[in-house]
Amino acid sequence: MTDILIETTSEDGYASRSIVGDFELKLDGDGEDGPQTNPTLVATYAGCWLPALRAAAEQWDVEDLGRVEIDSEADLDDDGDLEAIRFKVKTEADLGEDKDEIVDQAHEFCHVGGALRDELLADVVLEDDAF
Repeated sequence: MTDILIETTSEDGYASRSIVGDFELKLDGDGEDGPQTNPTLVATYAGCWLPALRAAAEQWDVEDLGRVEIDSEADLDDDGDLEAIRFKVKTEADLGEDKDEIVDQAHEFCHVGGALRDELLADVVLEDDAF
């Protein structure tokens, strides 16, 4: 059984349109008609990592993280391929002495991170009690 089905089309050039459930996603290799693929991948990764962080915090008895912000950075090699991803994470909640364990568990919970090459797993710097 197929769990995910996405239709992607391109009429010409490097722009594409994907139907993802009830939503339309436009990407463009040139960045003219939509975001490029590498920044979209980094945004998708951060968008997955954030709820993974919330779930991990709950596992460590942090009931509510409150506000969470992730500033994502990535490096490209000379061919334009991703070679490093970094997340600077701020949480409203104080995570106490379990902060490193919560970050490790968030990595385990994040499905997008699980699909990436090991060298692309985000290097995370987390500042708790930040707001």
